[in-house]
Amino acid sequence: MEYPNFDLTNQIAFVTGASKGIGYALAKALAHAGAKVAVAARSVELLAKLADEIKRDGGDARVFPLDVRNLDQIRRVFEEVAETYGRLDILVNNAGMGSPIPALEVTEEYWDHMMDLNLKGLFFCCQEATKIMVKSGYGRIVNMSSQASVVGIPQEAVYCASKAGVNMLTKALALEWSGSGITINAVGPTFVYTPGTAERLDNPDFREPLLAQIPVGRVGTVTDVAAAVLFTTLSCPQLKSAPDVQSARNERASGHFQEALPGVRRHL
Repeated sequence: MEYPNFDLTNQIAFVTGASKGIGYALAKALAHAGAKVAVAARSVELLAKLADEIKRDGGDARVFPLDVRNLDQIRRVFEEVAETYGRLDILVNNAGMGSPIPALEVTEEYWDHMMDLNLKGLFFCCQEATKIMVKSGYGRIVNMSSQASVVGIPQEAVYCASKAGVNMLTKALALEWSGSGITINAVGPTFVYTPGTAERLDNPDFREPLLAQIPVGRVGTVTDVAAAVLFTTLSCPQLKSAPDVQSARNERASGHFQEALPGVRRHL
């Protein structure tokens, strides 16, 4: 019997949106698992702080400034990654944004900004990463989605649409690239406590109705998300590609979710 390997030692991982929040935690988790991590975001200062933390913990990290809305930057950065490491094993597309706004107040500029960041940039990062991965016949791509991709949220119409797009894009690419040794999955958390969500989640008027809709009775942590992401980056789940790992909110009556991890459900 061949036993699964849960070690990422010397794997080359690239994380977008790594300067704070979930991306920051994912980069540290990948490094802790043994991966050499290329961290990317717009803030060089925050990335440098992250890289220093990883190195102090005995890991390996390098900084790659990147705005995923700029296709020329995407192409250049992935070329730099290939030149630096010689290959790429893992891509985590975490860069994204979400801000509530009534649908009647959405402007074309707001729509384009959200879609460019959450969906367009993600696709072209997948494209550039795969150009590198196919040369070695191996790769793991993880796209950060959201429970908002399957559960509508008032005042989040554009965000929900962008994350639903992430899900379908993930499924289509998984089919197209299935014979190349590359798996591609999406991880869709519910509300996760980070500095970016603290203001809302620390407000009892917002938090308590939210918790009433989450079966496990709490919001997610970055550790919950890291567990799901790390699983999909391993070499052992070679048959897992396309389904998205969802943490459930407002899905108590749904038959479409199966418990996978504490606080995390897999969309089948």
